[in-house]
Amino acid sequence: MQQNPYGEDPVRLIVDLAAVPPRSPEEFADRCVKAGMAIDRPVGEADLAELLAFIPRWLAVVDAETPRQRAAELNELLTMSSSHPRLTDHADGGWHIHYRDDDLGLAGVVRAVVSVGTALHLTGRGMDRLSRCALAECGRAYGDFTRAGRQRYCSHACANRDAVRRFRARRAERSG
Repeated sequence: MQQNPYGEDPVRLIVDLAAVPPRSPEEFADRCVKAGMAIDRPVGEADLAELLAFIPRWLAVVDAETPRQRAAELNELLTMSSSHPRLTDHADGGWHIHYRDDDLGLAGVVRAVVSVGTALHLTGRGMDRLSRCALAECGRAYGDFTRAGRQRYCSHACANRDAVRRFRARRAERSG
């Protein structure tokens, strides 16, 4: 039996969707397919609207100040987005576990996969493994997948930008 990639892949997907929300149902579907999701029904404006309403709810999990608050926010998402686990073999893809009802549109599937994936990410890696970029002008959400769990920036570009800024500030202090 194969195991669903709940965890890292869904967190990476929602981080991407939150950073640059899709502008059309077609873009939403395309980005989900590129992330490895199978889409078995048409994607419409209602799916896009549902996703755009979900993103701030997920970002509330990222922005929670304590592990207990983060768990409470995520438990609300799990309650509204997922269902009891069930085995499925849809599209002859091999037996695997779904944590959602079968009749959901793409946004409902994304909500369920992201909610369960975020829960697995946090419980498997640590409750502090979601955050916002430390670069003041960025502030994008990110999932920390590093081994050490010390990520502070959403990307290497932001880390480099901040390192250059700190270097220049130190150099100016010494010469000033």
